[in-house]
Amino acid sequence: MTTEVLPPAADVHPGRLGLVRASALYVAAVLGTGILVLPALAAKAAGPASMLSVLAVLILSIPLAGTFAALASRYPDAGGVATFVQLALGKTASRMAGYWFFFGVAVGAPVVGILSAQYVVAAIYGEHAAVPRWLIVVIGLLIYVPPFVVNAFGVRVSGSLQLVLTGILIVVVIGVVALTLPEAKVSRFTPFLPHGWLGVGAGVSLFIWAFAGWEAVTHIAGEFKNPRRTIPLATAIAIATVGIAYLALQFVTVAVLGTHNTSAVPLLGLVAKAAPGYGPWIIAGIALVVTIGVLNIYLAAFAKLGSALGREGHLPKWIARGSQAGEVPRRALLVVGIIDLIYFILLIVTGFDLTPFILINTSCMVAVYALGMIAAVRLLKRWSVGWWMAVISVVLVAGLLVLAGWHLVVPAVLALAAVLVTVYKRRKSKRSTIA
Repeated sequence: MTTEVLPPAADVHPGRLGLVRASALYVAAVLGTGILVLPALAAKAAGPASMLSVLAVLILSIPLAGTFAALASRYPDAGGVATFVQLALGKTASRMAGYWFFFGVAVGAPVVGILSAQYVVAAIYGEHAAVPRWLIVVIGLLIYVPPFVVNAFGVRVSGSLQLVLTGILIVVVIGVVALTLPEAKVSRFTPFLPHGWLGVGAGVSLFIWAFAGWEAVTHIAGEFKNPRRTIPLATAIAIATVGIAYLALQFVTVAVLGTHNTSAVPLLGLVAKAAPGYGPWIIAGIALVVTIGVLNIYLAAFAKLGSALGREGHLPKWIARGSQAGEVPRRALLVVGIIDLIYFILLIVTGFDLTPFILINTSCMVAVYALGMIAAVRLLKRWSVGWWMAVISVVLVAGLLVLAGWHLVVPAVLALAAVLVTVYKRRKSKRSTIA
C-alpha cells in the first residue's frame, strides 16, 4: 500500500507459492464452512429450487472473482483490497477498507470455531444430547491452535498445510456425495418451487456467505509465483471446484434429507442416514478439516493486512513487520489472535447467538467489495475484460448493499473511525509544521 501507483506484477516474482498451492488456498477460502450448514438452510428456504440458488450465485460470483483476480495479479501486495482502494481513491478510503476487513470481517472467526465444535460434540455425544456450553467453547478455542501455530512459521508452511487440507476436503465431498446418493429419492424434488421465486432469492442470500472469500487471498497475492499467470488460473480452478461441490451437496441434501430439516448439524444427519455407525465421526472429521483450512487462510490474510495497515500508518507501526513477500507478520498475527479472543468472549456473553456475528461479517465484507469494485473500475484498463467484470460487479454489489440494509451500521462506525484517524493525523501534521 503505497501512495504512488504500484507497477504491474512482473512475470518473474519472488513469491514461493505455485499454482497448485495457490488453488488450494482459493478453494479453502471460498468453499469454507458453508458446506456444514448452508445446503440444508437453502433447501428449507427454497425447496428443491435451491439448486437454482446455487447456480445463480455461482454465475454471479464469476465477475466478482475475476475482478479480484485481475487486481491481485497486477498489484500483489499484503494490503489486498486496501491497496487497490488506496491507489484509486486515496488513504482515507483505503483505511476504511482495511478496518472493515481487519475488524469487521474478523467477527466471523468465532462463528467458524463454534460451528465446527458443534459438529464434533454432536459426533461424540449424539445430535440431540444436552452438552455443556463450556465444552463447545473449549473445543472451539482448541481448533484455533493448529492454524495459529502454522501461520507463525509463514505462508509457505501454511500453504503446504492447506494443500493437504484442501485435498482431503475434496476427497471427502466426493465421498459424501457417493455415500449418500443411493439414499436419494427423485420424488423429493416435487414440487420444485414450493416457496416460489422469493424462496430462490432467499437461497441466493444464504449462499452469498458460501461464495465469499475471493478478497481474502488478495492479501497473500505477493507470495505467489508469477501472479499474472498463477492468480487467474487458481481463481478459475476454485470457481469450478466450489461450484461443482456445492451443486452436488445441494442435490443430495434435497434428495436424501428433504426440505424440512431443522438440525443444527445437517451434514451429520445426511451422512448418518447412509452410514449410521461411523457416519458421525466422518462428519466430525470434515468439520475439523474445513474449519482449520478456513482459519488457516483467513489468519494469513488478516495478519498480512494488519502488517500492511501498520506499514501505512493506519494501525500502530509496531505491527508493520512482515508486510513484504516472504516475511512472516508474527506481531500482526498476535494482534489478530487477541481480537479473535475478544470476539469469542462476546459470543459467549451473548448466549451463542451466531446470527448477529454472521450479519456483521457479511455487511463488512459487502462494504469491502463495494470499494474494491469501484477501485477496479478506475485501475483496470478501460474496455478490457477485467474492466467489464468490474463494471458488472459494481452493479451486483450495489444490490448486495441494499440487501444488507441497516446492518451496514457497523461498517459505517468503522468508516467514521477511519475518518477520525485522518482528521487526527492532519491536525498532528499541522502542529508539527507550525512547531
